[in-house]
Amino acid sequence: MNSPADTCPAAANAAGLAALEARLRQDLSWLELPAKSWTVARTHDGKPVLDVAVIGGGMAGMAAAATLKHLGINARIFDRSPEGFEGPWATTARMETLRSPKQLTGPALGLPALTFRAWFEAQFGASAWEALDKIPRLQWMDYLRWYRRVLDLDVRNEHVVERVVPRPDGLVALELRSPAGALSVLARRVVLATGRDGLGGAHVPPFAQDLPRSRWAHSSDVFDYTTLCGKRVGVIGAGASAMDSAATALEAGAASVDLLIRRADIPRVNKGKGAGNPGLTHGHPSLPDDWKWRIRHYINAQQVPPPRGSTLRVSRHENARFNLACPIERIEQAGDALLVHTPKGAFELDFLIFSTGFRIALETREEFGAFARHIRYWRDRYTPAAGQEDQELSDSPDLGPAFEFLEKTAHACPGLSRIHCFCYPAALTHGTVSGDIPAISDGARRLGQGIAALLYQEDVALHYANMEAFDEPEVFGDEWIPAGPPPALPSDAANAS
Repeated sequence: MNSPADTCPAAANAAGLAALEARLRQDLSWLELPAKSWTVARTHDGKPVLDVAVIGGGMAGMAAAATLKHLGINARIFDRSPEGFEGPWATTARMETLRSPKQLTGPALGLPALTFRAWFEAQFGASAWEALDKIPRLQWMDYLRWYRRVLDLDVRNEHVVERVVPRPDGLVALELRSPAGALSVLARRVVLATGRDGLGGAHVPPFAQDLPRSRWAHSSDVFDYTTLCGKRVGVIGAGASAMDSAATALEAGAASVDLLIRRADIPRVNKGKGAGNPGLTHGHPSLPDDWKWRIRHYINAQQVPPPRGSTLRVSRHENARFNLACPIERIEQAGDALLVHTPKGAFELDFLIFSTGFRIALETREEFGAFARHIRYWRDRYTPAAGQEDQELSDSPDLGPAFEFLEKTAHACPGLSRIHCFCYPAALTHGTVSGDIPAISDGARRLGQGIAALLYQEDVALHYANMEAFDEPEVFGDEWIPAGPPPALPSDAANAS
């Protein structure tokens, strides 16, 4: 597997990047993008109301905001991270390269000059692109930083959203903590682009709660792996994050790493990749419930294999051990060690890393407390066939065509549908178009066009009045000379009549 050093040429061509940016500006100009602002300006108590507030400034949030901007809708992003560190890429992600094939167009929104490939080749050349295997993780973050800059997106960093409150007056209130202090914002629509764990959090087995917090971490935690130097580490799981965590621990000098893998074998085939095509991307939302559930459950049950390169990154260490068919039965403390009991015997370890995924649980997030209990989830409206039970799918929100939340009980939470779920839990309703690289542009366009339609429909009377009042002439009356009376008819023609 190529390392970042192998795939990132030492010197970037600044002139080539400037030329690409000029081409992008020309493309946008030719396409008349962004469209002119057309929404009806709103104020409340003398303060301006945002058209759309986007919570989360990672790839999905930026793609959503860029689409809305191109549609002539004002969107502002709020992100808790410092500028340039939005999303997981430069913080909690530990892979060397992305899993996605390099040629995927990602959040480019149909603009060739906005693709990662265009950005890469402008700086490093076509031959470097041909030599590139997978996109280095930190280079992808550099691309996203450029994406934000060239599209001039309105992002407010270090703004922590502490509460989201839908209101019956057609607005959504946001309570934020900013560098300047507490802040209240009103928006007509709110988009949650909060990532894999944004509607819940890390999933850990119940027995983890009985362990000292200093003895374990979840793979998504911000954590200093150098503290594992010389320690015996157990990694629970066999997915991509498990391999990345195990490799990072080994590279940090762990004495040993035992991967404790429940399955008798590691998955070999990525079924989701085999299903990916434009038909599924555009056809999933209108599939019958049974087919939606069947497809998503099958992919969940088969599980996604870890990338080959990530697995080799672990196995090249002699002190790494892959323990298959090794579910954890119980854990007890034995002095300074953890004694982890499995069907294959007990492992004496110093530290555990849970690479056990995420859960959807809005009720556990304080910022969603005003509406979480009112959301209609799939468990409220669908019962799977025997043998197809799936907790993740049952907990997924049931969404409308613009990714909007729906009420479990009608009229119980006015304004709930003004909050749009543009992150991973939307997958059962909409397919994987709101978090993963392959179809993120399709999802952003579906979201943006849906919000545009809703904003127009709400104000249709005002737009009609504006149309009636519109008085910009295109013809001024000086383009012709009115004709006089018709010439007299000949006398015999007159007699004939």
